[in-house]
Amino acid sequence: MSLITLTTDFGSVYPAAMKGVILGIDPRATIVDISHTVPHADIRAGAFALYSVVPYFPVGTVHVAVVDPGVGTARNSIVISAGGHLFVGPDNGLMVPAASRMGKMEIHKITNLGLLGDVSATFHGRDVFAR
Repeated sequence: MSLITLTTDFGSVYPAAMKGVILGIDPRATIVDISHTVPHADIRAGAFALYSVVPYFPVGTVHVAVVDPGVGTARNSIVISAGGHLFVGPDNGLMVPAASRMGKMEIHKITNLGLLGDVSATFHGRDVFAR
């Protein structure tokens, strides 16, 4: 069973689409909402929310974090592995404080978006990071 956290600036409706994608892949997944009320495009606030709670989750947790003023631009999508946790989201500094708190980081760029099917230019939270 997967344990997945979500941290976004999406408000109350759009996280449901991400959860639907996750549960379509693994119906037994446990999804924990850290926050969906991060102020719009406020990477620092999102980073603080994630940093504040990550140590309380067990090894093996996947943290999906999307506060992304650069969506639709050439910014990279990444996965960070640190201390037995995975952090999935945009390469904009959002996940680095939390990941570094967990230990030595290994950062990997998500390169083969073709495996994901249709990817919207504006909803990478659903189409890239939730998958």
